[in-house]
Amino acid sequence: MATNQTEQTNSQNMRHAEVGHKSLLQSDALYQYILETSVYPREPQAMKELREITANHPWNLMTTSADEGQFLAMLLKLINAKNTMEIGVFTGYSLLATALALPEDGKILAMDINRENYEIGLPVIQKAGVAHKIDFREGPALPVLDQMIEDVKYHGSFDFIFVDADKDNYLNYHKRLIDLVKVGGVIGYDNTLWSGSVVAPPDAPMRKYVRYYRDFVMELNKALAADPRIEICQLPVGDGITICRRLS
Repeated sequence: MATNQTEQTNSQNMRHAEVGHKSLLQSDALYQYILETSVYPREPQAMKELREITANHPWNLMTTSADEGQFLAMLLKLINAKNTMEIGVFTGYSLLATALALPEDGKILAMDINRENYEIGLPVIQKAGVAHKIDFREGPALPVLDQMIEDVKYHGSFDFIFVDADKDNYLNYHKRLIDLVKVGGVIGYDNTLWSGSVVAPPDAPMRKYVRYYRDFVMELNKALAADPRIEICQLPVGDGITICRRLS
């Protein structure tokens, strides 16, 4: 019995080496099984190439995990998304997943404060033949969203919006995005379990950036759960993703 408990503890304490690994599964072996059985065999070659390129980036932890990329692609196809938005791009792994999932005339408004990171993945996106679907804009997203809010033609115009950016602005994004996504459309907020810190004691040891953003993530989770304009589903995929479907 003691041996089994020791093995279980060792398994839980393992640090997964995969780029973009943010799984909250207790067993790294189980997560690896998911990747090798269901994710990697179906991962498009372009996405595999971009994932491997991103591995060399010093902030590779910021990339979307491969299993979450697969989930987003499936979701986009299920809802027949055509006009989408992405706030927070990094090197473009989730952006590429979206572009590949959309129809030929699909569009993505992609915003990030750092064009240099986006350009790391741009050659792969171009080679995949989906760059024409992307309208990339460098800079903060809030001013762009405010401009769209002022123009009624953008209200309810997006089928899907994915947010993976500055967590301290998530609520500010939501206040605007709820008007821009169509009724029946979907907003996805990434990192809503924030490395599991949302249930950690206040005095638990955490990396500085995890501690800083933790309260913002918890505030968002409470606000989404109480928002009558949406129905939600929070999933332990990647670092936690909350799917919001606009009701009204």
